[in-house]
Amino acid sequence: MSFTEKKSFYKLMFIILTIVLMLGIVISSMIGVADISIDKAVRILLSKLPLVDDLISLDDIKRNQITIIWQIRLPRIILAAFVGMGLSVSGAAFQGMFKNPMADPYVLGISSGAALGAAIAMIFGLGIGAIGIGGVTFFAFIGAILTVSLVYLIAKTGTKIPASTLLLAGISINYLFSAAISLLMLFNHAQIEKIVFWLMGSVSAASWNQVYILVPIVVLGTIGIGIFSRDLNIMLLGEDSANSLGVEVERVKKILLFISSMIVASAVSVSGIIGFVGLIVPHTIRLLIGPDNRVLIPFSAIGGAIFMILADTMARVAISPTELPVGSITSLFGAPYFIYLLVKTKKKVA
Repeated sequence: MSFTEKKSFYKLMFIILTIVLMLGIVISSMIGVADISIDKAVRILLSKLPLVDDLISLDDIKRNQITIIWQIRLPRIILAAFVGMGLSVSGAAFQGMFKNPMADPYVLGISSGAALGAAIAMIFGLGIGAIGIGGVTFFAFIGAILTVSLVYLIAKTGTKIPASTLLLAGISINYLFSAAISLLMLFNHAQIEKIVFWLMGSVSAASWNQVYILVPIVVLGTIGIGIFSRDLNIMLLGEDSANSLGVEVERVKKILLFISSMIVASAVSVSGIIGFVGLIVPHTIRLLIGPDNRVLIPFSAIGGAIFMILADTMARVAISPTELPVGSITSLFGAPYFIYLLVKTKKKVA
């Protein structure tokens, strides 16, 4: 396949996946305990769009159905999509930066830092009214950022950040904070259920305020990582080769580390720890279309959004009216599929 043919193929596939994403949003918005037809769901969604809002009639739709779609389901769906997008793009960046397809967004201990911050907020009843976010979300974000800063300081050697040292520092901090969380849970039995549910990941408490905060961070972060996709490609040749080809490897690593960490910290703070998304989505995309980060980054973004919407919808309706943590769904279905891909790839190599 020539370069022009590949480019056309990628454009077509991206358009198809975008359509799938839009359909996923509509279908997910009509699924739930309250039965709302696809016609009503589409009209409610279109009624909020400029230019077409005056053309849409909602006279035959109950007010509570409009509230369910617009105030409960839609913010949750959008939040799930952008959490998936952020984790997938960050996972792709970490995998390229560490030259390891097994790296994921939590490799630097961000998840354990966020979990520790959230656990402290739950146990001590810490709250904050700033910019419309809850205390757990705020302290989870602070915990994640402080953890990345600590890992960075531990791993930094002069002006360089050795990848192996960064990984080891992240693993060490992860174990340390996980132990701290276990001790907090041991001495605070009343909050164990809350903490465990948060650790399993969920977007059930989604609000438009969270959407307004997360979306710009994920969008700008994805664009920022995409700008360095060519540098990531060159870095796959090795740091010495990349330096000789004009890439400022240490500078690029620092920038990508900062951007990816901000995305992951923001995503984890609103959703808890959702496993496998940042690992399986970019790795699957890489197996299907190749390692070129110029293509991998945008496809990981849209793939992560679709995967998370699907997983969250299943979490909502699997044992309705009870709700499952979405993190359990992503791991339950992600792990077997990932094993299947590995076995299939192994057979090809053999």
